Amino acid sequence: MQDTENFRAETRAWLEANCPPAMRQPLTQEQIVWSGSQVTFGNDDQRVWFERMRERGWFAPDWPTELGGGGLTPKQARIVEQEMLRLGCRPPQFNLGVWMLGPVLLELGSDAQKREHLIPMMQGRARWCQGFSEPNAGSDLASLKTSARVDENGDFVVNGSKIWTSYGDQADWMYGLVRTDTSVKKQEGISFILIDMKSPGVTVKPIELISGKSSFCEVFFDDVRVPARQLVGPLNGGWTVAKKLLQHERAAMSKFSEGAAPSHDALAVARPYLYDADGTLLEPVWRDRLAALLMDSHAFSLTHQRVKEEAMARLDVSGPSSIMKLVQTEQEVAKYELLMQLMGQRGLSWEGDEFSRDEHDICRLWLLAKTYTISGGSSEVQLNIIAKRVLGLPG
Repeated sequence: MQDTENFRAETRAWLEANCPPAMRQPLTQEQIVWSGSQVTFGNDDQRVWFERMRERGWFAPDWPTELGGGGLTPKQARIVEQEMLRLGCRPPQFNLGVWMLGPVLLELGSDAQKREHLIPMMQGRARWCQGFSEPNAGSDLASLKTSARVDENGDFVVNGSKIWTSYGDQADWMYGLVRTDTSVKKQEGISFILIDMKSPGVTVKPIELISGKSSFCEVFFDDVRVPARQLVGPLNGGWTVAKKLLQHERAAMSKFSEGAAPSHDALAVARPYLYDADGTLLEPVWRDRLAALLMDSHAFSLTHQRVKEEAMARLDVSGPSSIMKLVQTEQEVAKYELLMQLMGQRGLSWEGDEFSRDEHDICRLWLLAKTYTISGGSSEVQLNIIAKRVLGLPG
């Protein structure tokens, strides 16, 4: 216990000394720092915070030091997260490779794959995107058609397309699922490969969204050659690899609950609309609905902490991960629906000086929040997983 408390005190002191005050403010969409070959910083504080956390290995505190991680125990890594949250520290970088692919490579990747891919992740030099969904294979992912033929050299030749690929136009690499055998059950003929997005034959087209934010892309593959060494797991064993990765994806999406992505404080936004100029409560029903939403959010946060502790203890959290993803994304939708109703026409702003920045943002995030219940496995898919794996209901 004494060692734990000493580590917490040391961590707190280091964060207070090294996290610039500007990096302890609420994060906005424009202020996100994405790691990768094209990483950019809006100011010196972002760069300093990025570099200090990178040098300490705290992009992934519990990864091995030889791969650029911090070499901490799971319990120590959780203390780092807790102290960052207490101080209000922003994530120094966003990196889907670290959050999702990295844990899978640590478990299933070869030594060569770990050296080739994990070290650049820890240096902030590689940005990853996910190539799972296709135009006719979304919720029914196992129906994917993108093919990877093995050529005479043992390498893959990929043809087909992926859709709803977040930030595919800015990614350096893609981890994706491809069809490598059409003669077996659909789940058994899939392989998990890593694709260099700069390869000849890769074409990326952004997809415009109603919210005005265009992070989704469609990616096309025309005889794209992928070296055999980029196969993760066994040939035709990609479905099992993907299921492991999706657990980490749902955990990554639940990071919204710990401030790792832009989201509004519902109470702070709602307060000006709850009272008149004399401080009189306008409609008690709005206060009651807001209180219920805040209590649900707090309950989620406490449950999220418990699930993290279970994961640290190496317990199976695949079922709870689906529950957390479902609840968190539905709560985001409920929050923005309530704020839009409370704000009335002020919440429908898009541009113009007569509206505040928050009012512009609320409208966009209200529209964007609806996509959270689809990406990373739709709410309907999560309900099916919960029914089967958690409740044990028949399929």
